[in-house]
Amino acid sequence: MMHHDTLGIYLNDHLAGATLGVGLARHVAHRHRRTVGRSRLEQIADEIGQDRQALLTIMDGLGVPARRYKVCAGWAAERVRRLKPNVALRRSSGLDTVVELETLRLGVEGKSLLWHTLLALAPQRTDLDESQLKDLLARARNQIDALEELRRMAAAAVFSLQDVQTSDAQ
Repeated sequence: MMHHDTLGIYLNDHLAGATLGVGLARHVAHRHRRTVGRSRLEQIADEIGQDRQALLTIMDGLGVPARRYKVCAGWAAERVRRLKPNVALRRSSGLDTVVELETLRLGVEGKSLLWHTLLALAPQRTDLDESQLKDLLARARNQIDALEELRRMAAAAVFSLQDVQTSDAQ
């Protein structure tokens, strides 16, 4: 049987990550509000916010309090992430988009592992809704697929353009 404190730490760590993820997803969606992927990025940002809320509801149902300092740490980490020392990344090279999409995808991968873990616990815990967790997992998988498609397009555009600029400079 899993120790309640360990589960609380685990869930709060994911809550901090979800807080960072919501901020990042909204930031990316806002930066790309005039692009082809705008509507999908806005949808993903909304879903990540809903998933964070679902996590809070699950934590409440399990009697696990949200640790404010972890939520604040997730929020602060997202803001600090925006400060980039590399001038090339500050310009619209597109590389920042690739890195942000990769970061979002990694976060959603982590979230899917959370849902897998809670699904594994569900048969022994009446306070976990297996159907809800399966739905959250399916949504995470869809988010991963969409983010991967957007990441591939962004990477192709950035690295193809970079190859042309490198060739012209020689």
